[in-house]
Amino acid sequence: MSDIFTPFTQKNVSLRNRIVMSPMCMYTAEDDGKATDWHYVHYGTRAAGGVGLVMQEATAVEARGRISHQDLGIWSDEHIEPLRRIVSFVKAQGAAAAIQLAHAGRKAMLNDTIVAPSAIPFDEKSQVPHELTEAEIDDVIEAWRQGARRAREAGFDIVEIHGAHGYLINEFLSPLSNKRTDKYGGDLKGRCLFLTQVIEAVKQEWPEENPLYLRLSVVDHTEGGLTIEDSVEIAKIAKEAGVDLIDCSSGAILPVAPKRIFPGYQVSYAETIRREAGIATGSVGLIEEHTLANEIIGNERADLIFLGRVLLRNPYWVLQASKERHREYAGPRQYERGFK
Repeated sequence: MSDIFTPFTQKNVSLRNRIVMSPMCMYTAEDDGKATDWHYVHYGTRAAGGVGLVMQEATAVEARGRISHQDLGIWSDEHIEPLRRIVSFVKAQGAAAAIQLAHAGRKAMLNDTIVAPSAIPFDEKSQVPHELTEAEIDDVIEAWRQGARRAREAGFDIVEIHGAHGYLINEFLSPLSNKRTDKYGGDLKGRCLFLTQVIEAVKQEWPEENPLYLRLSVVDHTEGGLTIEDSVEIAKIAKEAGVDLIDCSSGAILPVAPKRIFPGYQVSYAETIRREAGIATGSVGLIEEHTLANEIIGNERADLIFLGRVLLRNPYWVLQASKERHREYAGPRQYERGFK
């Protein structure tokens, strides 16, 4: 039976364990989107702490696609070198390195024009977005392709496309935010077209031997929005297009919280997608105890565990879990005495 310390291999990338540092926005980049020494320490610490995969926060493929002016960016070749420095150190600690490529769409909070599939604001306090024309959609897709090229040149092992949490791809997928009447709207197949074109563009630059992940908001938590049944079909479409793993989150297309939040409250989404779509999945959402993480992996409910806020509190969660499960220490030699 597998557990969180069982290695996981897809294509040419092997993770030393099943624990992923979930992408979490830090809002600490320079105003031009460049990574700083703070990011170097932040991501390097979690790599030294034993996680199998360090995934960098949402990194904007366009300047106007940032949530804030402090978001990381990958819309310029000038972003490559600071990212390469982080990747090099993360890999030196034995972890694999991933990056989440993103576009905030109508949830961008900049003093600029924001864009979306339809001219529908996120809420009554939000700016009305510009509805993208088909020609403008082509430009955004090209930005994703260039972002993937820069991620490759920076040395990342894995790219994750951000299709969740109410950001641009999620806005195309959800019927609550996509009211288009052209080929990018209408039924589920039409609403998936933008996603599939982004995947195709990314794959033009991303090596075939390296995995490609996709984060989805599997359900919208709102009547008339995406359901688990919809997301099974989306996952099948993404798999056919070349995605290797679905990172299963939920919500945030509207400012509506899930009715119930509890440890592992999103695990069933990963389990259902894995079973019904026949694709590897990652589970995320208040998974803080190694006993729960082991149950999820051991019972084949997901393939990877994405840890978020608990890794902000404890960068050495994996080393602590290893000690509590009486496993041989496998962290940095400099820290070994702290875990005896």
